[in-house]
Amino acid sequence: MKAIEITASGPPDVLRPCVRPVPTCARGEVLIRVHAAGINRPDLSQRMGKHMPPPGVTDIPGLEVAGTIVAGDLAGSRFAPGDAVCALLPGGGYAEYCTVPLGQCLPVPEGLSMAEAASLPETFFTVWSNVYDRAHLKRGETLLVHGGASGIGVAAIQIATALGSRVWATASSDEKCRACEALGAVRGINYRTQDFGQAVREGTGGSGVDVILDMVGGDYLQRDVDCLADDGRVVLISMLGGPAGSIDLAQLMRRRLTVSGSMLRARAAPVKAAIAVSLRRHVWPLLEAGAIKQVVHACFPLEEAAAAHRLMESGTHVGKIVLLVRD
Repeated sequence: MKAIEITASGPPDVLRPCVRPVPTCARGEVLIRVHAAGINRPDLSQRMGKHMPPPGVTDIPGLEVAGTIVAGDLAGSRFAPGDAVCALLPGGGYAEYCTVPLGQCLPVPEGLSMAEAASLPETFFTVWSNVYDRAHLKRGETLLVHGGASGIGVAAIQIATALGSRVWATASSDEKCRACEALGAVRGINYRTQDFGQAVREGTGGSGVDVILDMVGGDYLQRDVDCLADDGRVVLISMLGGPAGSIDLAQLMRRRLTVSGSMLRARAAPVKAAIAVSLRRHVWPLLEAGAIKQVVHACFPLEEAAAAHRLMESGTHVGKIVLLVRD
């Protein structure tokens, strides 16, 4: 099969087409004929040698795909060979075939293309597991999303809005802020020209937001705490601003605040399967009804994975970037 490999740690040009054996299924896995694969920041980190695959996982990058089931351990499942699915992978998505635990597969939502479906799993699994499973955002509560124009941001804004929350979002330009608002955010906040904490406090009448989804970390941490409502929760999913941050512990205790974090890739397959069940129940109907629209900024042929990485690194995109593996 054709695939993309990382020939050395470094810039996008280290991504090169190669030929690899078609992977074989282990127990509980299925083989997927890949039509499209989503690109995510952990792929960039892996390419640069900063985010390596868990032990036993292929070195081929790619954490989400859409395609058709070819074969595998399907006994007792709702799937059959030939079914169109999207799936969250531990790795291996930049290829014509991949294997994945069956529980991490979801049907391609009715009305979505393979490219749109391929851009769902990594972001939707991440948003659900952090905003709902960890931070327990409830209908009527408020949410601040950092990086609102990113793939995760686009998903978080729409899911939370559709499920009855008011959402604020930060972004790096006025254009991106308007895109966040078009997706349902109450307000997009240009963090280059505005103090997001002040904007949130003003927008909430001084009370602050109930939950913050933060992919920045670093010196954002205390600023997050300052714009939380009492009993508020921060969930950290990345460290784009650095791994170290300080926090006023007295404020944390006095106002009953919670700060937590998680990484999805290394979590056990049964945990990911449980997230898939929740998405199928709560979010897939919203996708099929058009209440949530997946935003694909650009598509590239598999062989142009390096160009796709360069676009993500530029930070000029809104939504997801996808590799097209086959027609």
